[in-house]
Amino acid sequence: MKRSSLGLILLVILMNSCALFQKGVTKSDLYEGYEEDLSQSIITFPSLEEQAAKNTEPELISTVDMAIDEDLEIALNRFTESNRGELYWSGFTVLVYSGVDRDLAFKTRNDLFTLFPDIKSEMQYQQPRYLIKVGRFINRIEAQADYHKLKSEFPTARIIQDRFQREEYVNPDTIENSERQDKVTGNRL
Repeated sequence: MKRSSLGLILLVILMNSCALFQKGVTKSDLYEGYEEDLSQSIITFPSLEEQAAKNTEPELISTVDMAIDEDLEIALNRFTESNRGELYWSGFTVLVYSGVDRDLAFKTRNDLFTLFPDIKSEMQYQQPRYLIKVGRFINRIEAQADYHKLKSEFPTARIIQDRFQREEYVNPDTIENSERQDKVTGNRL
């Protein structure tokens, strides 16, 4: 009796477990007949031929555009003039060597001149270190070209931010000799 009840229980369990392996309804079967019309929300563009035909006609420049150009030119000229009064400008340079060894600094400068004669280097002494710099660039991207050339021979080279003295600097506060005053007496010289 025990055996038959145990066999019956195993038979019931076996029959139920086989039911799990039957193919059921999948999610893809649920959406098999689904359709959606997106034609109203799709962006359409005119054909390329129509665009080309429209662009062959010459554009007329309005007087408003001319006024904007003139205003922009005036603003740029003011900006240029104000910058001429600045003694320094900020930019980037490639630092090839930085260290306290004077002989190594001169050797690096000479090697740089020998290997890259088209690149002008500049040696500076800022106590207590020597600096070998290459180039004066407005932004970091311009410095990348020289940096990649130098990186193969000088692996310690890097791009740094620096300040440069403006060559065309015009001092806006020039004092003529006739306007100078003697500090002691207060009289003009």
